[in-house]
Amino acid sequence: MENQFFDTEDVNTQKDTQVEVQYLISENKFIFLSIISSGLYPIWWSYKAWRFYQQKQRLDIFPALRALFAVLFLISLFERTLVFAKTKGYQSNYSPILLFLGIIVFSLLSYLPGPMWLTSIISAAFFMPAFNALNFAKRNSAELVIVEQTNFNIRQYILIVLGAMVWGLFFVALYLERSGYNFEY
Repeated sequence: MENQFFDTEDVNTQKDTQVEVQYLISENKFIFLSIISSGLYPIWWSYKAWRFYQQKQRLDIFPALRALFAVLFLISLFERTLVFAKTKGYQSNYSPILLFLGIIVFSLLSYLPGPMWLTSIISAAFFMPAFNALNFAKRNSAELVIVEQTNFNIRQYILIVLGAMVWGLFFVALYLERSGYNFEY
């Protein structure tokens, strides 16, 4: 796979002022935020990744639309990320198509009945190779300003609170259903 997505001539030792500060979170935070948001956090990560590429490579794209319609753009995002990471010395490898298929298959599990739909949250795990590759590439890019985020920010705390409320309601409903409570009016 040739550098079709990343122009290596673009790399220099000066800070790229066109790219906003990149806040990096750990793998554990990504997993936690994915679970607490019932698998929605990877959509936000996709948006931020596309926004990064829009700024870095001066792409004429709409990152929000690419994140919302991820089913159309995830393979290209994963490919672009792998190529970018490889230019920064990334040694690992992954198949963008297999990651995409894993996301699709496990996302479809959300149609299972009862609490079995919870297995669909595993789909977030298929984002991990690309997440790690992009974090590696950003950390190894002298032209980027990165901040390792050790604590949650305000938006993440809001997500945690809202997610905890949704999960709480889910478990209360599950308990009431198991104890024979009739939800009909």
